[in-house]
Amino acid sequence: MKPLFIQYAKCGTCIKARKWLEAHNIAFDTRDIITQNPTEPELGSWLRDSSLPVQKFFNTSGLKYKELNLKDKVKTTPEDQLLALLASDGKLVKRPVLVLSDRVLVGFKKEEWAKTLL
Repeated sequence: MKPLFIQYAKCGTCIKARKWLEAHNIAFDTRDIITQNPTEPELGSWLRDSSLPVQKFFNTSGLKYKELNLKDKVKTTPEDQLLALLASDGKLVKRPVLVLSDRVLVGFKKEEWAKTLL
């Protein structure tokens, strides 16, 4: 299975991650996070496969996150409600997301991606 690279085309970090994948000749499928927003079941699966807390899936520097004043809410809101919120708007989700057969990487950290993919 090819990794699924979930991105926002105008995102600088996504562009860097895409170039990194291409430079390392890693074949991948791509999906736009805005036009094909992640669903609650997908997010739940990614959450399990990432071993990260749900808060790490939020794009904390995004306008929508700040507009909804989520900084404190994500600390106390139940996980199922946070997943529903993430599924409501792709711009709330931290990107890029790289979905592998057994693992999910959130955000682009070269060292982590290299350790996992190379």
